[in-house]
Formats: sequence, structure tokens, C-alpha cells
Amino acid sequence: MVHENWTSVTVFFFLGFSHYPKAEVIIFVLCLLMYLITLLGSTILISITILDSHLHTPMYFFLSNLSFLDIWYTSSALTPMLANFISGTNTISFSGCASQMYFSLAMGSTECVLLSMMAYDRYVAICNPLRYPIIMNRRVCVQIAGSSWLTGCLAALVETGPVLQLSLCGKSIINHFTCEILALLKMACVDTSMVQLIMMVISIIFLPLPMLLICVSYAFILSNILRISSVDGRSKAFSTCAAHLTVVVLFYGTALSMYLKPSAVNSQEIDKFIALIYAGLTPMLNPIIYSLRNKEVKTAVKKLLMRNPFSASLTSVLK
Repeated sequence: MVHENWTSVTVFFFLGFSHYPKAEVIIFVLCLLMYLITLLGSTILISITILDSHLHTPMYFFLSNLSFLDIWYTSSALTPMLANFISGTNTISFSGCASQMYFSLAMGSTECVLLSMMAYDRYVAICNPLRYPIIMNRRVCVQIAGSSWLTGCLAALVETGPVLQLSLCGKSIINHFTCEILALLKMACVDTSMVQLIMMVISIIFLPLPMLLICVSYAFILSNILRISSVDGRSKAFSTCAAHLTVVVLFYGTALSMYLKPSAVNSQEIDKFIALIYAGLTPMLNPIIYSLRNKEVKTAVKKLLMRNPFSASLTSVLK
């Protein structure tokens, strides 16, 4: 069996969804739609957050960070796959693979921390509204967002570094549609127990712990909602919380099933579809669930459209 170092490999080949030739076109179309919707929704949210002074609040500051992160996340995970499908090459360079692995891990880890911080922000806003402007001031918000990005990027560096030192066996074929770290570990000829231990420790820090913080925050939020006398107010608040928790469970649940499953379980084909959920579906849902359903955001979008002469004339013609 031929042993190769990462540095001696110039090109990797993706198997992708070649085991499902009839479904490849459908998967491509779905991924393209998810990517375009993510780009559109996230760009709209970032734009209105910057342009509308009414949205210069901690909640929308974190949401714009999440939107920016989602654009990078889906771009790093889905763009190479979409480009390879169109060109029919299914290849990626060594540097491209290393970059894709790092950025996917960095954006995913950052999102884990950021979602938990957003849940804490909502907890303070709902359970301690009088002290909310003092606790979540601009300096604190910047520090929270900055620390989320920093910890996510550092964690990805700690995971990526050891993998790049491993020796690979045989042909440089990755049984995935992206440079997923778990798929690359399966190509190693040497003992990967130390790398797997590092990944397990980081996964525990970035998956169950932030999810626990989110669950505790929403438990306090729901207990406060139950005290609302208005039935309409209660139902609206429950609807919002349920939507937020659905996205959280979808993101953390799929990531947990990938990175904290028993090593004896070999489900690489299933892992590809799970990866599509947390790298494609969840980023697409984030701007819709967290922001575009909000009355404040809808009002800001209307104002933005009315400022544009072309949009205003188009609106008058449609009327």
C-alpha cells in the first residue's frame, strides 16, 4: 500500500453523491437553491441592519454576525461542490482542501458559540428588561461577538493542524462532497487516536455545552412567557421560541450525530446528507426564522425599498 504525506498530494478527488447517479441533479438543484436563498436572505438582513438605525440593537448586531458567518459557511462548504458539478471535474487542490476544511470547521465552531450567546441575549432581554441596556451594552456585544469568532477560528486551527500531518493511504479519493475532516481521517494510514481525542474534546466544548446554555436560557424565557396575561401575546411568544429552538435542534442535533457518534459506527453515506443539513439547510433557515419573520425587519425592508426610486416606481405600477 502506498503511503503519502499531505504535502506530496497535489489534487484530491471527491466521490460526492456518485453512488446515487439519478439523484445527483436533484441534490445539485437543492444545494444551489439553498445557497442562493442563504446569500439573498443574509445579505438583506446585513444591509437593513446597517442602514436602519432602529435595528442598531444587540439582537440585530448578533443576527448580522450570524448572517455574515452563514454566507462564509455555505460558501466554503457548497460552492466547490456546485462548481465541480458544473465543470464535471470533482477535484480540489491540496491548498483548496486544507482551506475548505479549516474554514468549514471555523465557521461551524463560531456558529455554535454565537447561537448560545444569542440565546443568552434573549434571556437577558426578556427576563431582565430593565437592566438589559446596561448588561448588553455595545462594548459587551462587540466582545461577545469577537470572542465567538476567535474561539471558533482557534478551535479549527487546533483540529486542522494535526490532520495535515497525517500520512495518507492509496489514492487521494475523498468519499464526500467536501473536505470533511472525518472523511479525511478515514484516509490516514497511521494511528489517529490522538487526533480523534482532540476532536472529541473540542466537540464536547462546542456542541453539548452551548446547547445546554441555550436550553437553560429558553427554559427561563418560557417560564416568563407563561406569566403573560394576553393569550395572543403568549401564543406569539411560544411560536417565536419554537421556531428558534427548531433551528437550534436541527443544527446541533445533526452536528452531534456527526462528531460525537461512536467510532465503531460507519455511516459515511448518511454523513453526506447530514452535512447538507447543517452546512446548507440550517444557514438558509437562520435569516428566515430569526429575522425575516419579524415585524421590525419587514418594516425596515419596506423603508429600504421605498428609498430606491426604481423600487418605488415599480411598487406604484404594481398598485
